[in-house]
Amino acid sequence: MLKYLHNIRWNRVLYLSLFFLGVIAVIIVMSLVNRKDEQQVCREVNIFIEGKEAFIDQGDISALISKNYGNIIGKRLLDIPLEKIEKTLKKLPYVSKASVHLDMDGIMAINIAQREVVMRVINKNGREYYIDLNGLKVPTTLKYVPHVMIATGNIEEGYKNPLDSVNTSLVKDLFRVTQFIENDELWSNQVVQVFVNNDRDIELVPRVGNQQLIIGTADSLEQKFSLLRTFYKEIIPKVGVDAYNKVNVKYAGQIICEKRGVWTFDDLHHPEKKIKNNTL
Repeated sequence: MLKYLHNIRWNRVLYLSLFFLGVIAVIIVMSLVNRKDEQQVCREVNIFIEGKEAFIDQGDISALISKNYGNIIGKRLLDIPLEKIEKTLKKLPYVSKASVHLDMDGIMAINIAQREVVMRVINKNGREYYIDLNGLKVPTTLKYVPHVMIATGNIEEGYKNPLDSVNTSLVKDLFRVTQFIENDELWSNQVVQVFVNNDRDIELVPRVGNQQLIIGTADSLEQKFSLLRTFYKEIIPKVGVDAYNKVNVKYAGQIICEKRGVWTFDDLHHPEKKIKNNTL
């Protein structure tokens, strides 16, 4: 018997015993943790809202969650429908992204990214809506009025549902023109509004001067705004800022200016020529 005991590898027995004791300890700890998790309640809700807009605030988000899911604080973590809350937040027309998380200490973190709007449309019937960076329609609200380009005039496209896509070529052109203006330091300071006239041509309303700046459509915007830049840098210094009523760059390679019903052509293919007077 003693010989048998002597042959036992006690180190191995010790290691195995410690291993099984460790496993048992882990099981006990996990059981206690799970029991704690089952009873853990939400102790705090933190709401973070990103973006330069102010369409919604923390109070709006809290009120929406309370209305749909009751008071979250004090509720068991297992009873809080995180995915449903997240989907509800994503349905808000002013929200582009939303995520909801809970940690083991019972703290809920709600992260919201607001939509960035770039243009406000007022159609010919007075219907208003915003258009965001993705070309989606966003409803207006009295709570917040962002400082964005306004498009008015002979615009037929209206508004039905939040986040509808723009569907007419005219409003798509207005969107492209607005984006071009906003991405240029000079024009974002000089142009305060876009307007659609009765010929369905897009006009720019300048901050300085009272000319009608006619660009037509959103085609060849680089060239058209280059012509307008030439008008401001080369023509206005010669004739004055209010010399012309209309400046038309919708035709390729030309600036056409109107003064008291008389049109003058400045062909940029021959910049050495002086402005010629022509009656149309």
